[in-house]
Amino acid sequence: MIVRIATEGQYELLESDAEILNELDDQAVKACEAGDEQQFREVYARLLQFVRENGASVDAGRLAPSELILPPPDVSLAEAARGFSGEGLIPG
Repeated sequence: MIVRIATEGQYELLESDAEILNELDDQAVKACEAGDEQQFREVYARLLQFVRENGASVDAGRLAPSELILPPPDVSLAEAARGFSGEGLIPG
């Protein structure tokens, strides 16, 4: 599975990583719905850290479609609330 972090690049993760990504996505949705910016920032930082630490950076010269595009690390709560709602960024 290829995940893009906007403004950073792409990372290739294992399909088995989807479960953890889904859990973090669900937590981000709850924080957005509650309007809890601090909680959102903490959860989103963990999600990005998970992708960076567990994913293999995709060579910039390799053209590969992203299955998931995450907002940039500095996304505002208002912007995030548009993507992190309902089923979140990762449809279940």
